[in-house]
Amino acid sequence: MLQLQDLHAFYGLSHVLHGVSFAVAPGEIVALLGRNGSGRSTCAKAIMGLCQASGRVSWKGQALLGRKPYQIAHAGIGYVPEDRAIFPGLTVHQNLLLGCKRGQRDPRWTFDEVYQLFPRLKDRQHTPAGVLSGGEQQMLTLSRTLMGDPQLVLVDEPTEGLAPQVVEMVAQALRVLQARGVSVLLIEQKLTIALAISDRVLVMGHGRIVFDDTPRALAEAAGVRAEWLEV
Repeated sequence: MLQLQDLHAFYGLSHVLHGVSFAVAPGEIVALLGRNGSGRSTCAKAIMGLCQASGRVSWKGQALLGRKPYQIAHAGIGYVPEDRAIFPGLTVHQNLLLGCKRGQRDPRWTFDEVYQLFPRLKDRQHTPAGVLSGGEQQMLTLSRTLMGDPQLVLVDEPTEGLAPQVVEMVAQALRVLQARGVSVLLIEQKLTIALAISDRVLVMGHGRIVFDDTPRALAEAAGVRAEWLEV
């Protein structure tokens, strides 16, 4: 479905990704782990056309590098950025409306369905997004992405700064996405959520993939965790 081959990414003269290769299969949750500065977020931005990149990124057999971000989104890839990027002066409902693609037919996700996924948003649908809590803003950002009916969602640090009960709510929502056939690339720093919901785990270090295996294999790989994940 999504395949990266020898992907390099740059910010000006700064070379961040050094030959990253991996794939995400249909209906799969893949966790991309690593310490801050390892290149995880840059990987998502390179896929979405938000930074300079070389190599190959293919989506259902079609090359993505060189396409505009909106073209990549229309191809079926959704992006939930780390900074959430809500529109604070618009209501929850208006933010969701901005996620809809023009000319969508029979979308997989409707307003009622995202409100069912996150009932808090339904209760606050007429509230300006800027006054929502951090957890509610994270729910809104994920829901807005779903309104575009993606087949794959790149989710960057969705649990950062959230209370444990909200973290579990987000994790459950990602499980629902998978049950409905949506693939997920979960960029995380927390090992617990990644091991709990992912089918496969990638660990990134210094802009390279240094581990690619099952959650169980990572749980048993104390050396990998000590070198690349633990502080």
